Amino acid sequence: MADRHPIEAHSIRAHHEFRGVRTAEHYFTVPLVHASAESGHVGETITVFAREYSSTEHTAEQAGRLPWLLFLQGGPGGRGNRVTSLSGWMKAAAKDFRILMLDQRGTGLSTPVEQQSLGLRGDTTAQADYLTHFRADSIVADAEYIRKILGSGPWSVLGQSFGGFCALTYLSFAPEGLREVLITGGLAPLQGPADRVYHATFHRVAARNAEYFSWYPEDREKVTRIARHLERQPEFLASGERLTSERFQMVGSFLGGNTRVDALHYLLEDAFIDTPSGERLSETFLEQARGLVSRAANPLYAVLHESIYGQGGATNWAAWRVLEDYPEFKPDAKEPLLTGEMVYPWYFEQDPALLPLRDVAEQLAVKKDWKPLYDPARLAVNTVPVAAAVYKDDIYVDHDLSLETAAAVRGLQPWVTSDFHHDGIGEDGEGIFGRLIGMVRATR
Repeated sequence: MADRHPIEAHSIRAHHEFRGVRTAEHYFTVPLVHASAESGHVGETITVFAREYSSTEHTAEQAGRLPWLLFLQGGPGGRGNRVTSLSGWMKAAAKDFRILMLDQRGTGLSTPVEQQSLGLRGDTTAQADYLTHFRADSIVADAEYIRKILGSGPWSVLGQSFGGFCALTYLSFAPEGLREVLITGGLAPLQGPADRVYHATFHRVAARNAEYFSWYPEDREKVTRIARHLERQPEFLASGERLTSERFQMVGSFLGGNTRVDALHYLLEDAFIDTPSGERLSETFLEQARGLVSRAANPLYAVLHESIYGQGGATNWAAWRVLEDYPEFKPDAKEPLLTGEMVYPWYFEQDPALLPLRDVAEQLAVKKDWKPLYDPARLAVNTVPVAAAVYKDDIYVDHDLSLETAAAVRGLQPWVTSDFHHDGIGEDGEGIFGRLIGMVRATR
C-alpha cells in the first residue's frame, strides 16, 4: 500500500481512567475508497473510531512507549469490545502492549451503517455499491492507514473469528505493516465458493446439536414442541414482530461456544406458560428470544455475511441453497435442529430491522465481480510470524478448512485444540493469548 496520506485527520477527544484501565478515544478520517486516495484522488471520507486501552500498572509515559496491538473483532458487523476492566486476553496483552480496539468501518462509532443511515446513500443500487466498501480489504486498508498516522512501526495483530479473516487479508496485501499475527477461530478458506463453507458447517452444527441433546435429552422434545407450537399459534415479540419457527431456530447461536451453551437449557425451560386461552410461550421466554433472533443491533452482519466469502463470483444465498442437502435443519423436519450463523433470504422478510434492506441484500447476493480478499501466492512466501488457534469442533469456522488454509500460509503455526469452541478467548483468553504469543516469539 502506498505511504501517501492526503488526509491525516486524527483527534483524541477524551481520556479516561478507571479500575486499572487507561483509555483514549481516537477518531480518524479515512478515505471511503482507499484505492482512489492512493492514486491521488481522496474523494469521500468516513470516520473510523478506535479506543486505546492500557494498564495503569504503567505510567502514562511508559504506556505511550509500548508497542501497539491491534484487535480485529469478529463479525462482520461487530463493533470493538467495550470493557470496564482488563481481564482475559486484554489483561495479558496490556502487560506489554497498548491495545487498539478498532470499531471496523460501519460499526460502533465508525460512520455506522444502519437501515436509517443507508437511506442517505440514495436508491438500493447506490446503497449496495456503498456496502461493497465494507469488507475485509477496506478494513485492512483502514488499519494500515491508521498505523501510519499513529507513526507506528509494524504492529502486532490479534484477530478473532472474522477478525482472523481480516488478518489473512492483511498478510496478503500489507504484510510490511505487521510484526506478528495471532488468530483465534478465524482461518478463512482462501479459495472456492461459499458453498463449501456451509457444507462443512452444517455438518458441524448437526454434530453440536447431537452433543447438546445428549446433555439435555429433555430439550430435544422441547425444541420440537416449540417449533410445532409456532406453526399453529402466532406468537409475537414485544416489538410486535412475529416469532416464526424458523426464527426460533436461530437460538442455536448458543451452540457456538462453551461459555454459553448451557444457557440454552435455561432459555428453553422458560418456554411455556398456561393462560386462559391455553398454553402459550411466556413473555419471559419471548423477551430473551428477541435479542437472539433480531439483527436490529447489527444489520451489517446479515447483509454482508456471505460476502466475506465472495471472490470473483456471486455467493447467491449459498447457505439457503446448501440447506436443501440438510433437511433436518428445515423447520418442518420431524425433529428440527437449531441453526448456526447461516443467513437466509427470509431474514429480510421476517425481521423488521432488515425489511428495508431486502433489495440491497439481493443485489449483494448476486454480485459477481467481488475483488479477491487473499493473495495465495503472497501467503505462500509469507515471512510474518503467525500462530492460530484452531478449534476442532468449531461450528462457525470449520476445522478442516482451517487446516487447509494453515498449510497454505508459509510459517503459520496452527494450534489445534478440542478444549475450546468458537468463544475460546472468552473462556480462557489469558491462556490462549499467552500460548499464541509464545509461539510467534519462539520463531524469532
